[in-house]
Amino acid sequence: MERSLIIIKPDAVNRDMAGRIIARFEEKGLKIIGMKMELLHPVKLKEHYSHLKDKPFYAELEKFMSSIPSILMVVEGKQAVEVVRKMVGPTQGRDANPGTIRGDFSVSNQSNIVHASDSADSAEKEIERFFRKEELHEYKKMNFEWIYSKDEKN
Repeated sequence: MERSLIIIKPDAVNRDMAGRIIARFEEKGLKIIGMKMELLHPVKLKEHYSHLKDKPFYAELEKFMSSIPSILMVVEGKQAVEVVRKMVGPTQGRDANPGTIRGDFSVSNQSNIVHASDSADSAEKEIERFFRKEELHEYKKMNFEWIYSKDEKN
């Protein structure tokens, strides 16, 4: 099974949407193996958004992401990164289709409700950045028997 990092951003937390967003991932059948609330500090944000640090909007992004706590989650499932990315929709909320998280809750590029890993390699690095090993939990998800067919469980 593959893992993906999801960050429910300050705008979603402040707008009281966290529960509805978490429920979507659960209802899809993804297994939450780690979750916590954390105020993201500039040092960690600089590492996480290193590919954007030279962009003119970076200072505002860092200010936004460190304004109030975010909710960080690690989910697990078959092709979890791709599944989560489809559920989240494109970065620009105005371009996201209805039915996606951003399409239903965002009209912004920066205040776009949620971050999701963009590849399995990125997911591994992001999960390691935000979670200690002891914060991730292995357990048998009882309804996996009904979510995946026999040949998909490996």
